[in-house]
Amino acid sequence: MTFDTAHELLEQYRAGGLKPTRVVSSILEKIEQLDSKIHAYVYVAGERALAEAKEIEQTRKKGPLAGIPIVIKDNICVEEEVTTCASKILEGFRPPYNAAVIEKLKTAGAILLGKSNMDEFAFGSSCETSVYGPTHNPWNLECVPGGSSGGSAAAVAGGLAVMALGSDTGGSIRQPAALCGIVGMKPTYGRVSRYGLIAFASSLDQIGPLTRDVRDAALLMNVIAGHDGRDSTSVETPVPDYTKALSKEIKGMKIGIPKEYFVGGIDPEVEKIVKEAIHCLEKLGAKVEPISLPNTEHAISVYYIVAPSEASSNLARFDGVQYGFRTQRTAYSVQRSEEQEPLRQMYFATRGEGFGKEAKRRIILGTYALSSGYYDAYYLKAQKVRTLIKNDFDRAFESYDCIVTPTSPTPAFKIGEKTSNPLQMYLSDIYTISANLAGIPAMSVPCGFTKQGLPVGLQLLAKPFAEETLFHVGYAYEQANEWHKRHPVL
Repeated sequence: MTFDTAHELLEQYRAGGLKPTRVVSSILEKIEQLDSKIHAYVYVAGERALAEAKEIEQTRKKGPLAGIPIVIKDNICVEEEVTTCASKILEGFRPPYNAAVIEKLKTAGAILLGKSNMDEFAFGSSCETSVYGPTHNPWNLECVPGGSSGGSAAAVAGGLAVMALGSDTGGSIRQPAALCGIVGMKPTYGRVSRYGLIAFASSLDQIGPLTRDVRDAALLMNVIAGHDGRDSTSVETPVPDYTKALSKEIKGMKIGIPKEYFVGGIDPEVEKIVKEAIHCLEKLGAKVEPISLPNTEHAISVYYIVAPSEASSNLARFDGVQYGFRTQRTAYSVQRSEEQEPLRQMYFATRGEGFGKEAKRRIILGTYALSSGYYDAYYLKAQKVRTLIKNDFDRAFESYDCIVTPTSPTPAFKIGEKTSNPLQMYLSDIYTISANLAGIPAMSVPCGFTKQGLPVGLQLLAKPFAEETLFHVGYAYEQANEWHKRHPVL
């Protein structure tokens, strides 16, 4: 039951053979049994979840997700529920409002199970920078689940939630989805409201679904997509019924395979598995051709100027004054002159204690790139190259319906393997970053397993607001295989 998809549970609810309280109870029992090993959750709202399930049964509440348990990434605000971005600096913070996506989930009848672990402020590709400690991959507990939405991905893959919400700034939904063997989607920038998402990089962040199969992702996108006047970047464009795009027929569709994504650095097993998946799409009738996205090589460099710069600006608000953590030390171990006022001393000490190593690294990088004398050389130039990357995709989508690549250059790596080498860690997102820089939608679907039994993901990309294309191609591939039906045994 805990590995049933949302659409399977909804069918059982409608048939009268299953009740939400039983599903929630089973998942809570599994969390109690296994989450000490996986550590997908930072907070479990068990009593509230059971009460919501009981209310749905008693009132017979209708809704597209009525009775479906879902876990929320710890950077999405839920009213009066601890929301910390897995950082000490937000210790004890309880938002006074719900994020737009939470309002929509509640209206749809979804049951909120609690908050999932993540890299601190979404800074990471392995879910190891959390103040709560690392999350483990359900397929191999010695490996990372990917990041930064690693807790959400691990919860869904391990049967500790039916669905999850994550956020994606440079691959933080798709990369953990690939490493955990589930479906993850980054919508077009502006398709899903960012109101109530604690910002990392405001021009890159998007909230999206992590689910067991493509149909579930479509169901969740139907609920969370749409215009929101409280988010100035939200686009007012009609939201289709994504489930209507689920078709096994892709004959005649044109798919581009960028040569820049199959170069040195990709794991040979991952390359072999992804090429087999591409061949499967050919057998289904798609026309597959090689293409070039020449500015792809600059994506990592651009991202690690733009994203830290925006993070430096966004994280300036966390100072220990209005909310969250404030140091209790009376003597601050910071260099200061006699003229430095106590408030400034408190800022230094609080931020020094409250932020983790990776958060500090990105704040310093971003502040440097934005500083006087360096802004034009770094941030402004990065934005210009970002436009070139977007133009590559625009030209490609004039001729092709979809672009297909690996999601991650490697399968899940060992916990601690890359923490001492930030540059190596940053390369984990080399295939996912471009979609965020260009603002286009992208999806990862399971496409196989390595000899060690670790999942591999296939990334699909489409032009802006063409999520239907991703659901169409993703569903056709999924139905021709059974990778999504395999689950870890713990």
